Amino acid sequence: MPPRNKQMIGQLLHGAARAWRNKLDERLRPLGLSQAKWRTLNHLSKNNGTLTQRDLAQRIGVEEPTLVGLLHGLEREGWIERRNSAQDRRCKTVHLQRRSNAILTKIHAAAHTLRRELVADIPPDELETCMKVLAQIGAKAGIENASLGNRRAGAKSNGSHPKRTK
Repeated sequence: MPPRNKQMIGQLLHGAARAWRNKLDERLRPLGLSQAKWRTLNHLSKNNGTLTQRDLAQRIGVEEPTLVGLLHGLEREGWIERRNSAQDRRCKTVHLQRRSNAILTKIHAAAHTLRRELVADIPPDELETCMKVLAQIGAKAGIENASLGNRRAGAKSNGSHPKRTK
């Protein structure tokens, strides 16, 4: 790859991720979910329905004070509940509520459909190579779940959701 093209990888990566997220945002907007809301619910669902506020803020890439306002709204709407941590009274944990099951099913279905559409014309071997390269870049950049890129390109989620409270 010529040096000039190597310099574009960051722009391509950022642009593709942003476009993908914006496309999903468009599809979820009719459900009354902003990108911040659906990303928060999705991160909780991927972590057994419970995270500390600090861990959740890190996963979605915002500062804790920014997250607090978002969590107030999600709690008021009945999607989540915040509780004092049993281990550390200074810490709050965020829990998905049963009400979130239906919306998470819709979020995951929309994400699955979009993913199928966006990669439909990419040969499986090229997609597999892309995923391996992205996992390597993520690992070098310190992404916790970079190993997720090692999943087979055609692997399907079992569609199950973690146990929720209330």
